[in-house]
Amino acid sequence: MKKLRSQEWFGKKGKDGFIYRAWMKNQGIPDEEFKGKPVIGICNTYSELTPCNAHFRELAESVKKGVLQAGGFPVEFPVMSLGETLIKPTAMLYRNLMSMDVEESIRANPIDGVVLLCGCDKTTPASVMGAASVGLPTMVVSGGPMLTGKYVGKDVATSDVWRYADEVTKGSFSQDDFRDVEAAMCRSRGHCAVMGTASTMACMVESLGLTLPGNAAIPAADSRRKVLAQLTGRRIVDLVKEDVSIDKILTREAFENAIVVNAGIGGSTNFVLHLLAIAGRCEVPLELDDFDRLGSQIPLLANLQPSGKYFMENFYYAGGLPAVMKQLENHLHMDSTIVNGKSLKENLSQAVSYNSDVIATIDNPFQESSGIVVVRGNLAEKGCIIKPSAATPALMQHKGKAVVFETIEDYHARVNDPSLVVDKDSVLVLKNVGPKGYPGMPEVGNMALPKKLLDEGVTDMVRISDGRMSGTAFGTVLLHTAPESAAGGNLALVRDGDLIEVDVSRKYIHLHVDESELDRRRSEWKAPDLGFDRGYVGQYIHHVQQADLGADLDFLTGKSGHVVTRDSH
Repeated sequence: MKKLRSQEWFGKKGKDGFIYRAWMKNQGIPDEEFKGKPVIGICNTYSELTPCNAHFRELAESVKKGVLQAGGFPVEFPVMSLGETLIKPTAMLYRNLMSMDVEESIRANPIDGVVLLCGCDKTTPASVMGAASVGLPTMVVSGGPMLTGKYVGKDVATSDVWRYADEVTKGSFSQDDFRDVEAAMCRSRGHCAVMGTASTMACMVESLGLTLPGNAAIPAADSRRKVLAQLTGRRIVDLVKEDVSIDKILTREAFENAIVVNAGIGGSTNFVLHLLAIAGRCEVPLELDDFDRLGSQIPLLANLQPSGKYFMENFYYAGGLPAVMKQLENHLHMDSTIVNGKSLKENLSQAVSYNSDVIATIDNPFQESSGIVVVRGNLAEKGCIIKPSAATPALMQHKGKAVVFETIEDYHARVNDPSLVVDKDSVLVLKNVGPKGYPGMPEVGNMALPKKLLDEGVTDMVRISDGRMSGTAFGTVLLHTAPESAAGGNLALVRDGDLIEVDVSRKYIHLHVDESELDRRRSEWKAPDLGFDRGYVGQYIHHVQQADLGADLDFLTGKSGHVVTRDSH
């Protein structure tokens, strides 16, 4: 084992070493703890304002037990936490800020290895982005999904919110009943019980090799979640001794594995943004087209909401992510090494599906192809994406006239106006909800349909925006349009009545407006006044990259390392 990084603090003699050790000892830590034990940071995104992560104090204790058992010195520290359900205007605005907190907290302190505790949507990518920039041995423990909700004899979870909300809009479901669903749905600790972004992120870190096998699907309320946390505490000490840094796990092959697995589980479209951003921190070349090339023809093997029928609890009992990965082994880099020191082939040798209605075989999938498809054309010169497994097949080839909303406020003001000129064949277009334009790229791309069309029985329409959608949502929705409208992309030039053509099979989107007319409109276009010129939000607007690059801040891409070049004492 090479010299421990933490000994640059705790191993020093004289005044400096005295100061580093003495103030730590006021917590009742014996002197022997400072004599060459690997110091393991437990990076905790616990917060009562992040309900999905509210059980993380308890989870951290399990990690500490494992670290102590392996002869390590555990130190828990807090970082900014992002609660998807509460934070305004959108948690995505603060993902990069949180990643800075994680990065600087790890680098600045006497830490040899780190365990990231994360669960709610942005806490996982932000934590991994920060840790990847530093480059120490790193493992992840996810918080786990909620138990499946139960309402009037039915299983319910987050994806059902959109369905019940439409019923309320139509008047076929009362507000009182809607209120009753709240308690019935969120009945245990944990993040969303469907394959939304939180569970997608848990699957992402497992498929990248940053977790022990089985991490992704264990319910938060299941005691085996604590067992996994304790075993992670043991293993991170070994990773430090073996000098296995995060960059040795996050290889190009690992990223390719994650893309394939995300397709097989019908994972969230948000996966694209987050994986691109993590790759940018690792300096691993990854492009938007890789998601299409590697994932668009992968079959859907997980029958989970919002693309399917079941819930994360069912997924775990059916064999979890290892069972899916076993079926995908011919599409994966099976020699990739994960944090337990074994190859993917070794880890998956005993994986099996216990319920073929939840986890299908690759020879008999639920859907022939389910990965993210990248669509390009004059309306998305740098690409936009669609999730076919959550879309309506009949709308994957479509022509319709645009119904344009300039902002999300414009949409809310007019979408249910009886005089709105719209029909089932229209294409709903929402502008100025991209990284710069909102700012922060909110999950509003799956616009709720106009009430008058819901009343007619319409359940889906083609929708296009430069924003995102929740991983729990569904519909024929084209997202992440780049360049965004606020940056002068052609989406900014669309007007009511313009004909838009979408052909997902040809990966094609086209605005049927003459180039000369687009040039005229472009000459009249003025960038929106975003109203922020100070603080983090001002920096975000000036430095955020477009969606096709992962929406990281341009000055955060790349590695910074773990060396602290100045000493304060």
